[in-house]
Amino acid sequence: GGCSCRTTRPGDEVGVGLNHLHDCAMKLLTHNLLECHIKGVTNKYPFLVEAQQVEQTEVDFNPDFLRRMYPKLDWKAFKDTAEGLKLEGLPDSVTEEMLKSDEAFLRAFHHILLEVDVEEGALICPETGRRFPIVKGIPNLLLNEDEC
Repeated sequence: GGCSCRTTRPGDEVGVGLNHLHDCAMKLLTHNLLECHIKGVTNKYPFLVEAQQVEQTEVDFNPDFLRRMYPKLDWKAFKDTAEGLKLEGLPDSVTEEMLKSDEAFLRAFHHILLEVDVEEGALICPETGRRFPIVKGIPNLLLNEDEC
C-alpha cells in the first residue's frame, strides 16, 4: 500500500496528493507546502531544512505537472532551500517562456522539486528554532501539549 500524504498551506485551493510521487520521502515539493503550527508563532514559513542524509530517486519527467505546480510554490523559499542543500541551477525568477519551452530549466526544476529526498534530518521552525525530526523520509510535525 502507498501512503496517502496530503499537505496544504492556508490559501491553497486543493491539497496536493503526493502519494503518486514517492514512498513517503520528504521532497522539496513537500517542504514548500509545510508550515509551523506552534501556538503563537507568526513567522511559520518556510521551515529551515537540516539534512543529514539526502537521496535521489528518479521520477518520470512531466513538464505539465511542473507548470501546474509552479504557481502553488513560494519560489524564493524553494530556491533558498535548494541552495541550502547545495543544489544549484535554479534561476532567481521564472518567466512564462521558461515554463513553456525551456527544457534545461524544466529538467533542473523537476530534479530539485521531485527527485531529491531528505531521508534524515530536521525541519526547523524559523521563529522558535524548534526542531522537527525527519526520519526515514517522514517529517514528524507533532506538537507537544504546551505548543498546541
